Amino acid sequence: MPHPLLARRAFLRTLALGGTALAAAPLLADENALREPVHRVAKADSIGSGPGIHPLDPALALAKDSLARIQQGVADYTATIIKRERIKGVLGNYEYMFAKIRNRKVEGDRLVVPLSVYLRFLKPKDVEGREVIWVEQANNGKMRVHEAGLLGRTLGSVWLDPLGSLAMKGNLHPITDIGIENLVLKLIERGNAERLLGAEETEVKFIKGAKINDRVCTVLNVRHPVQQAKFEFHLAQIFIDDELQVPIRYAAFHWPTDPKDTTGPVLEEYTYLNLKLNVGLDNAAFDPENPEYNF
Repeated sequence: MPHPLLARRAFLRTLALGGTALAAAPLLADENALREPVHRVAKADSIGSGPGIHPLDPALALAKDSLARIQQGVADYTATIIKRERIKGVLGNYEYMFAKIRNRKVEGDRLVVPLSVYLRFLKPKDVEGREVIWVEQANNGKMRVHEAGLLGRTLGSVWLDPLGSLAMKGNLHPITDIGIENLVLKLIERGNAERLLGAEETEVKFIKGAKINDRVCTVLNVRHPVQQAKFEFHLAQIFIDDELQVPIRYAAFHWPTDPKDTTGPVLEEYTYLNLKLNVGLDNAAFDPENPEYNF
C-alpha cells in the first residue's frame, strides 16, 4: 500500500509543510485548495559576488535566518500541499494533501516535542481519503496508514516502516524528512556542499514580486547553465512568502533539450497553499483514535 509523501534526492530533500487541528472536511469544499497554483515570476536580479564570495552566500545567509525564525517562532502549521514528482523518468500527476505538522523542539540533547505529521489526501481519485499519521520516536518508528474506499474497509489501518518499500512506493522522500525546518536544513546542507564545486558554474538570482496565487513571494533561483554529473538539477526555485517569511514552494528542473525551453522538464515540485502558522495543534491531532479521522 503506497503511503503519501514527498520525496527525491535533489537540491533540498524535502518540502512539506502543513498542520492544524481543523478537520479536512472544510478544505474539500474549498475549490481554491484543489486548484493548481498559479505562479507569476518577474524579471530576476543577479546576485553579485566578489573575491572569496560565492554566489550562494547570500542565499545561505537567508536560509540561516529563516531556520532560526522557524525554530524559535513556529510551533506548528497547516496547509494544502500540492506535489508532483518524476520517478524513474516518469512524471506523475499532481497530488493534493491536507496536512497538519508540529515542529520538533529540542532542549539540550533531549527531544521535548517530536516532529508530528497528519496527512489526508484530497485528490486525485485513486488516493482521495487516504490518511497517514507519523510521530517521531513513537510507535516503534512506524507510521499509521488508512486507505479510503473498499481497500480501506478490507484491510483497515496498518503500521508501516516509513523507509520500507511499501511506504516509499510512488514517493521520492520518506515522511521522516517532512517539514519546512527540514527543508531549510537541507537547503543549507546542499548549499554548503555546492560552494565547493566552483562559483563560476552556479548562477543565483533573487526575484522580487513573484506570486503564488495571491501570496507575494521572493524567489531564489539557483541555476547550473551547463549539465554536469556533479549537479542534480538545471534550475531550482524556492518561493519565500514575503509576509510569513517561510518557503511555500520548491521546484527543481532538469536541463532542457529544447533551446526555447528556459526551465527544463520538472523533476519535482511542492507547493503549500493556505499555509497557517501556529494554529495550536495538540496531541489529539496526531492520534489515530481521533474521532475526526477514519483510522
